[in-house]
Amino acid sequence: MGNKVKSIGLIGLGMVAGVAVSLQFSAIAQKVTGSPLPLEELRQLSDVFGLIKTDYVENVDDKKLLTEAISGMVSSLDPHSVYLDKKAFREMRETVAGKFVGIGVEVGMEDGYIKVVSPIEDSPAFKAGVKTGDLITRIDGTPIKGMSLDESVKKMRGEPHSKVTVTISRKDEDKPIVLTISREEIRVQSVKAKIIEPGYAWLRISQFQEPTVEDMAKKITALYAQDPHIKGLVLDLRNDPGGVVPGAIGVSAAFLPKDAVIVSTNGQLLDSKQTFYGRSEFYASRPKNDPLAKLPAALKDVPMVVLVNAGSASASEIVAGALQDYKRATIMGTQTFGKGSVQTLRQLTADTAVKLTTARYYTPHNRSIQARGIVPDLMVDETADGDGLNSLRVREADLQKHLNNDKDPDGDGAAKKALNAQREELEDGQGTASLAKKAKPVEFGSKEDFQLAQAINHFKGLPVKLSKVEATPAAGGEVGEIKSDSKTDKTDVKPAVKPTAKPESKPKASEKKPALKQPVTQ
Repeated sequence: MGNKVKSIGLIGLGMVAGVAVSLQFSAIAQKVTGSPLPLEELRQLSDVFGLIKTDYVENVDDKKLLTEAISGMVSSLDPHSVYLDKKAFREMRETVAGKFVGIGVEVGMEDGYIKVVSPIEDSPAFKAGVKTGDLITRIDGTPIKGMSLDESVKKMRGEPHSKVTVTISRKDEDKPIVLTISREEIRVQSVKAKIIEPGYAWLRISQFQEPTVEDMAKKITALYAQDPHIKGLVLDLRNDPGGVVPGAIGVSAAFLPKDAVIVSTNGQLLDSKQTFYGRSEFYASRPKNDPLAKLPAALKDVPMVVLVNAGSASASEIVAGALQDYKRATIMGTQTFGKGSVQTLRQLTADTAVKLTTARYYTPHNRSIQARGIVPDLMVDETADGDGLNSLRVREADLQKHLNNDKDPDGDGAAKKALNAQREELEDGQGTASLAKKAKPVEFGSKEDFQLAQAINHFKGLPVKLSKVEATPAAGGEVGEIKSDSKTDKTDVKPAVKPTAKPESKPKASEKKPALKQPVTQ
């Protein structure tokens, strides 16, 4: 890989310089790619570079031009391939590792301000007195109303031990609270868990990171220590945007038969044509120290509900798809995002990289969810009154240049048409702005969590209130075709049943572990 990157770098220099040794670089490119270098197009690029340097209204830095050229080339491929400069690459590594430098708050948006969902325990924000429900209105004196959540979060991050001043509006206080907080390295807990009521547990994964499998194992062990007779487990993957693939494999393996196929991938490279099994070598950072080895045996049979929504993407769809294919869990909620592609980080320099789409992934039954998503077994809206803004969120099928569903290429248009029809029905003539004013963020795992309440009802055999809106048809019509009755709000469903799936046959000796241990999805 290093030689390949080096060759491509040399090719780039030759292209820009437009020197006479282009044939030599063409030979290098042919060796790397198997095809001749398109010299005419590269000459045009060199000409444009020269025109900008000589004719543009002001001087432009060479590095900026070349960086933007690389960025444009990569981003033109699909919505998830991207060039990562020094800052973006650092942030990506922090996200994957489950740590970052900041003040330590979980946040969301409300009325244009940052709402503190929860301060992370023992973080600088926690020690400074930031509380759940606080609204952050200014960062370093700058009003944040109108900023995106990402922009606001970036303002709160920075270098270790640097300081940031936040202005807080609190319901019980007449005057704004101004706090100056020192940034520190924060380790994000991607797994939460608790006993909802005797016999019923809730396990939430907010993102798949390197520590996720170990953190999940600890949380599950603690749940069974608190209540050894759990009768139903809710795995909450709502708004989980994905993360590292090994995390998804490990979470799936915890609930499936030993050595079961979890996911397979297919792309141009040999390393992208892989099948991933529920074995420690595929999910553990140290394969000889399997974090799932000491989990309670009852976990393999406990009835399960998996909660998903339009914000459940990529790695979370791998988990939902695997558990659905094996009929190990009832998938409940709304149709997922539909990102069925794998991105791999290819490091270019010590500080830069390309995040490149290298494969599509498939569920154990060989379903592709690309641009389609996972269709729940039971369609349940976010609230009793409907799905609110969740149904209006952008999904994979809405993104320009998205990959098609190779199992059903003609279905992409139908999927997008169905999504648009759902949105029109849910707006009901009120418009998006009107819905936005009425919608309130749901605190997952709380007493007001409607979908969680329906999951508990499902375990108990009580009526479950289903959505009035039909889901987009599943690819191939194999799984997930249960739709709600538009004439009724309730349906009686049977309690969750124990799994009947048998382990897949063990792989042959030639089916070795993939060379790329850390493919990354987002």
